[in-house]
Amino acid sequence: MPLSRRDFIKSTALAGAAGAAAAAVGALRPGEARADLTALRGPRRLKILILGGTAFLGPAVVNEARTRGHEVTLFNRGRTNADIFPDIERLKGDRDGDLESLKGRQWDVCLDDSGYIPHMVRDSAELLAPNVGQYIFISSISVYKDFTFKGLNEKSPVGTLTDEAVAAAKTQKDITGENYGPLKALCEQAAEKACPGRTCVIRPGLIVGPMDRSDRFTYWPVRVARGGEVLAPGAPGDVTQVMDVRDLAAFVVRCIEQKTTGTFNATSAPGELTMGEILEACKSVSASDATFTWADAAWLEKKEVQAWSDMPVWVPLVGDSAGHPFVDVSRALKAGLVFRPISETVRGTLDWWNAEPQARREAPMKAGITAEREGELLTAWHAEHP
Repeated sequence: MPLSRRDFIKSTALAGAAGAAAAAVGALRPGEARADLTALRGPRRLKILILGGTAFLGPAVVNEARTRGHEVTLFNRGRTNADIFPDIERLKGDRDGDLESLKGRQWDVCLDDSGYIPHMVRDSAELLAPNVGQYIFISSISVYKDFTFKGLNEKSPVGTLTDEAVAAAKTQKDITGENYGPLKALCEQAAEKACPGRTCVIRPGLIVGPMDRSDRFTYWPVRVARGGEVLAPGAPGDVTQVMDVRDLAAFVVRCIEQKTTGTFNATSAPGELTMGEILEACKSVSASDATFTWADAAWLEKKEVQAWSDMPVWVPLVGDSAGHPFVDVSRALKAGLVFRPISETVRGTLDWWNAEPQARREAPMKAGITAEREGELLTAWHAEHP
């Protein structure tokens, strides 16, 4: 059941002592020990401006930065999680034409984790260029043009758009499955042009963990915790890649402290994390009685069960998605990226989910399948595989 590039990108659209520790554990498997760098204070107190900062990755970076002793300022419209971090300086404005509150201020670094439209990134980066030492842009592995290739690295070709298509993408409402990745690539270029030699571009894979409201990973811990027979996609050994939002935040802050420049893929080690490991971690952490019935890709396709959306995190390793879980992260590992065990990601996700309002937990999830649909599929599977 090949996953089209459009579906893959669209679902992704809408993650001294410190150096030695990172070098020692950076290449470990996601299920093994992770270096705890948060206890180490930063080498000096830095002033960090975050464009956005109130949803998912933003709060994780804020927490990591403050733990390490840095001063954070947030710039946003004040609409998302408006009551979060009441003790942090907030500058009100809009990426689309209202940057007035940023003028005349200086920061050591700007973290742009809310840039999707090239002209907006250009405007903010050009305005801030004289007053920041470093510009970090959060991009995406969706910039790559061809996911049939295994081992995509930072030099692999990125997607492109016509001038007309770029001009038509004026706001986030104009982002589609076709233009999301190429637009991100153009945003990267806009940031580098405005701050040449001072830009760090980070391309995360699927970011998961606490505060992920897309449910693209959350579905599995929540479903497995419910127990019973669970419909699982493909085979236990099918590999995938994810990026815990807290590990990504730690890497971002490390790049800030080390004044790191260049481009880095940021996701788990290629070809190592499996769907079986994820589901078994979900079962172990939640102490559920779940059992797993693994349905092959061909059968799921016949039943119109979609990879990545109906069966989150997973894609069949053929066709357009064959290279999906094999993105090269060696550059980021050398720069200090480290991974926590997948069980910690599951535990953090469940702890956050269980603290969410009851209405949110009872509402249909944005990814995965309903209990009713799962029951129908399991009945059909057993009827065809007695």
